Amino acid sequence: MSRHLRTLALLAAFAPLALQVPATAQSPGLRGFPDDAVVAQRQREEQFRKFPDSARLKEYMEAMAGDSHVAGQPSSKRVADWALAKFKSFGLDARIEEFEAMMPWPLETSVELVAPVKYSLKLKEPVLPEDPDSGDQTPLYNAYSADGDVTGEVVYVNYGMPADFERLKQLGISVKGKIVLARYGAGWRGIKPKVAYENGAIGCLIYSDPKDDGYYAGDVYPNGPYRPEFGAQRGSVMDMPVHPGDPITPGWGSEAGGKKNRREDSQTILKIPVLPISYGDALPILKQLKGPVAPAEWRGALPVTYHLGPGPAQLHMKLSFEWKNRPLYNVMVTIPGTTRADEWVIFGNHHDAWVMGADDPISGASSLLETARGLGELLKTGWRPSRTIKLALWDGEEWGLLGSTEWAEKHHAELKQKAAVYINTDGTGKGWLNAGGSHGLQQFLGEVAKDIMDPRTGKPVFEEARRRAVLGEAEADRKAAESDPSLRIAPLGSGSDFTPFLQHLTLSALNVGFGGESPGGVYHSAYDTVKWYQTYSDTDYSYGRTLSQLTGTLILRLADAPVLPFQFTDTADTLLRYVVEIEKLAETKKDSKVDMRPVRAAVEKLRDASRAFEKAYGSLGKASTATLLGRKELQALNQLLITSERKLGNTEGLPRREWFKHQIYAPGFYTGYGVKTMPQIREGLEEGRFTEAQGGVRTVSSAVNALAAQVEEATKALQQAVK
Repeated sequence: MSRHLRTLALLAAFAPLALQVPATAQSPGLRGFPDDAVVAQRQREEQFRKFPDSARLKEYMEAMAGDSHVAGQPSSKRVADWALAKFKSFGLDARIEEFEAMMPWPLETSVELVAPVKYSLKLKEPVLPEDPDSGDQTPLYNAYSADGDVTGEVVYVNYGMPADFERLKQLGISVKGKIVLARYGAGWRGIKPKVAYENGAIGCLIYSDPKDDGYYAGDVYPNGPYRPEFGAQRGSVMDMPVHPGDPITPGWGSEAGGKKNRREDSQTILKIPVLPISYGDALPILKQLKGPVAPAEWRGALPVTYHLGPGPAQLHMKLSFEWKNRPLYNVMVTIPGTTRADEWVIFGNHHDAWVMGADDPISGASSLLETARGLGELLKTGWRPSRTIKLALWDGEEWGLLGSTEWAEKHHAELKQKAAVYINTDGTGKGWLNAGGSHGLQQFLGEVAKDIMDPRTGKPVFEEARRRAVLGEAEADRKAAESDPSLRIAPLGSGSDFTPFLQHLTLSALNVGFGGESPGGVYHSAYDTVKWYQTYSDTDYSYGRTLSQLTGTLILRLADAPVLPFQFTDTADTLLRYVVEIEKLAETKKDSKVDMRPVRAAVEKLRDASRAFEKAYGSLGKASTATLLGRKELQALNQLLITSERKLGNTEGLPRREWFKHQIYAPGFYTGYGVKTMPQIREGLEEGRFTEAQGGVRTVSSAVNALAAQVEEATKALQQAVK
């Protein structure tokens, strides 16, 4: 397209914005928009926010969570086909993009207490007469456990985190050759058998103690929301801190007939058998343990004295799996952009569940569908987005982010060039807005959160979200947080589908949802049903509706903003906080000679560059939309903004896990879902790898300097675009 034709196309796409009168005091400015475009944009967003309907969310949940639909099974295809038809009924261009992954299915799972008494674990969640949906069950197992037939004494290891195994060593208790019994909590489930194996264990059982997730917290289901006696938590134990996705295709999209590694060579499949059990099944084991009494903080709420072992309790575990490549069904929607079709705004949630999955993930998937319907209704009015919008319902998330990872790996080159922002949701409930992601989007998210009303209070969701974010800060940082008028978002580790986009492709990303007042108790169990959700969580679907309003507004603003709404002072301020934290950590390591001054200098450079960018940005409001859209510098500016997050990654990735490219955000080796910021430096210091940490100083300072240089270029382009 010639420059002249392109300018005409830009003007045509934004004509409704350009012809509006300047914004008034009742219509404050919007980041990314000249003042003369604000009124039209706000009107469109307000129009959209009228579309999401709680009754439709109920309809979607009852349809998708009507049976068990674990990935790799025919029921997952049923849900995908249903969602595909729904998207098409909204008038949207939708299709299923199929992948495959190694997904083991249990053939045999048995555990028996063989000494000093005999007891066969039930390994089954009873069907509740009050909730017939609880009868449609996936077997109790942990995906990517090893096959195994082992017998050994039992050692109780508390939460099974690295610090717990160190404590056992101090107490003179070895787990070598033993089967460990760990409780859920304190960290991601996959870390527990990983560390157990590293300490010589031959098997691992993980149970939910009622103190953490059961009658100690409140009444159990169906009389209350908490986990009943024989409820158990399924879930993957893939070593995702190394890499998520198909274990035998690390780094490339897994498709039928494509290249595969040998299963034996996988770095992410567990080396010992591991199985989830209920606290009803854990109690007979704990009753037979002797040895030292567990430390006070290790004791749960079961009616037994918690002993550590080893023995005399002995278990026989026998697990075998059918290791097969199974299909994944990603449901993809494309709303083509008119003038910036090669700039993509992507929004995803997964549709697969371990059983019924009403809360996780269908509450979020339903909200995404309603966001899609709202966008479809806008299209019927004649609106067309400037940028391309892509919506995705991913498959296989529960197994290890399979569907999103394989899609991101297959399309990596195109995504690195075109993807502006990835927005993620997962299961959602009632309470307040929880948000994390790229700090270049922090101000933008806060701005949108001021326009979305809490269904209970009628006040902007920004207010409670900010209050909770301040309370979540460490006491030493709380005063500074209170004086900061912005909504501070959290850094992201892993655990949902933002991971391949943010941390592998280093795309700008957000993860949003509502929660905090939805009690736990049925996570990954047969009791995560529609009835449970409608009784104990977002009972009227009002917060699901609010999430649709939020995500739709985010999408609309990103899709149509003449200038993408990135802001870098928040990034610089956040990075400086990480520098201070790591400097304090380094002071505690007497043998460390890690010098953070290069990182601090780079952050200061970024701070200066970001302030200059904001000064230039101040002229955007007074610019003419029509004139702005005709400037060639605008395209260059947006491309610099799109690729800004990319500067915080490098091609080599992190040490010992090169799949993770982002130098600022990564899941910790031994936290799983939990984030480690500036991970190479921080984990190097924590683990005594000081040479590795100093190498991290070089890579992080280089990345931050590269971002600062990019922001300086963006400032020049912005100045030219708005002159």
